[in-house]
Amino acid sequence: MKTIIRKADIKDVPKMRALIADFAKKDLMLPRSLIDLYENIRDYFIAEKGKTLIGTCALHICWKDLAEVKALAVSEDMQGKGIGKRLAREALKEAKRLKIKKVFCLTYVPEFFKVFGFKKIDRKLLPHKIWTECLQCAKFPDCDEQAMMLALRGK
Repeated sequence: MKTIIRKADIKDVPKMRALIADFAKKDLMLPRSLIDLYENIRDYFIAEKGKTLIGTCALHICWKDLAEVKALAVSEDMQGKGIGKRLAREALKEAKRLKIKKVFCLTYVPEFFKVFGFKKIDRKLLPHKIWTECLQCAKFPDCDEQAMMLALRGK
């Protein structure tokens, strides 16, 4: 059965939340509420194998020249098969289509993002507006995620 990457729709939200919650329980990513997922559904891509949701990734626009790749998760039994890379590529392709100049991420897995050309940065270089979501996190202000940035070509 083939894995399909597509834009998420409303019916995907409960499954997206469950997948993200599994990783959040292990402190590997932030949890996402149903309201957050519904309000930002246009940001999300999903990976689907048959009728099973196996991955999520969002591209969230922050400003005219800045976006964030976030909520990248692939079910544990499907990891190591390139699904996360396919989801990230789709998000970056969308950023280029929208003529975004820079994309950042906050991650516990910087090696994954280095493959795409992301470089480690000091999180203090990110605009303060970015931290609105961080203020809700139990780890704030002692976040241990690595901030990374990618400058896109062909802007």
